[in-house]
Amino acid sequence: MPRYKLVLEYDGTDYVGWQRQDNGPSVQGALEKAVLSLTGETVTIRGAGRTDSGVHASGQVAHVDLSRDWQGYKLRNALNAHLAQAKEAVAILSAEPMPDAFDARFSALKRHYLYRILCRPARLALEANRAWWVSKPLDHEAMHAAAQMLVGQHDFTTFRSAHCQAISPVRTLDRLDVSRDGDLIEIRASAQSFLHNQIRSFAGTLKLAGEGKMTPQDVRAALEARDRKACGPVAPPEGLYFMQVDYPVDGNWRPYSNLEQDGPAKAVADIG
Repeated sequence: MPRYKLVLEYDGTDYVGWQRQDNGPSVQGALEKAVLSLTGETVTIRGAGRTDSGVHASGQVAHVDLSRDWQGYKLRNALNAHLAQAKEAVAILSAEPMPDAFDARFSALKRHYLYRILCRPARLALEANRAWWVSKPLDHEAMHAAAQMLVGQHDFTTFRSAHCQAISPVRTLDRLDVSRDGDLIEIRASAQSFLHNQIRSFAGTLKLAGEGKMTPQDVRAALEARDRKACGPVAPPEGLYFMQVDYPVDGNWRPYSNLEQDGPAKAVADIG
């Protein structure tokens, strides 16, 4: 069966998350319903990472196997028509045929996320459900300095959810940068994969650094404590965006262990 790579964006506000669940609409379910409506086929769509309820995406990647050959742009347009008809807040940005060896999840080399904080006294109207509103001033330079304590390979037990399914808490964080443009503070994170709630845990802890309540050394100590109680409050989901997934440029789609000490069968890329 031909395999297709889908790059998509979605507004996660009204979804229970990426993964299909019984307690509400999901992004995965919306896509699978669109495929069923278009082709009559019941499929399982595999994503590069699972996002929690309220988390958005501008570059999520998924793959799907269909029974017939499609030109990429025709599949994209047809699926978008069915998504629009169903009033789903999901759009396919591109679709392209791929070799059977390609796997949206296990072929991924790196994932990139953005967390947005709008720091101003007035509540959010246009940006409601699109960013974390913080009414008090934050020092983004202090946040960036604290963030550098987390870059590298570490045991991130402090910064993962108690419900995280990954076998190992060890991850290699390639980037955690904090920048500011007016009222907007952006936290950008890159790694091969992340633990459940890891980025939102980072954001909540870095907010404390921005308020002057934690120093970079305090953040380092929290990391080394390997204790969830040392983590700041978990930031809300509406500020988090799944931005991009990197894959091999040489077409070598062999499964890359999704993380270090988790084998492909157990690895997860849960965010939220």
